[in-house]
Amino acid sequence: MSRLRIFNDTDPGTVLLETRDHAAIAAELAQIGVLFEQWQASKPVQAGDSEDAIMTAYREDIDRLVHRHGFNSVDVVSIAPDNPQREAMRARFLEEHTHAEGEVRFFVDGSGLFSLHVADKVYEVLCEKGDLISVPDATTHWFDMGPKPEFVAIRFFTNPDGWVGQFTGSDIARRFPRHE
Repeated sequence: MSRLRIFNDTDPGTVLLETRDHAAIAAELAQIGVLFEQWQASKPVQAGDSEDAIMTAYREDIDRLVHRHGFNSVDVVSIAPDNPQREAMRARFLEEHTHAEGEVRFFVDGSGLFSLHVADKVYEVLCEKGDLISVPDATTHWFDMGPKPEFVAIRFFTNPDGWVGQFTGSDIARRFPRHE
């Protein structure tokens, strides 16, 4: 089940707020400019399905989001626990960074942990099947897919080059919980 935990950025041991209520998560994240929605497939899909089957199952939501935000590229990423590149893929975005454009992901299956560092707070968002998160450009954050990643996500881009991480050099991500 999806979860939001909010911490003071200097105290990863104390949770200021924790909720699993989707409406409460969306409301808290909206205050910092982050979109959080729940989508339902028009037909059943699962990990291992083709990109076309996944895109078809969520076509109405995809088209609405593309139209609303002007995305010109949409793809599907699928990571399994036995992926030989899983450690390198996990390490790639575990450090605090920003992007030149927003990071938008919809979790078709599985889960991933986004941690957003905004002002003096860390917003830890566990995204699971059915969750869409849109992290605005220039928002400092890190992403953890876990040591045995298992997820399928639809990603939205205006320009895929805009998703190149600009790392802050901070060690904050190492002080906060991981997706284990």
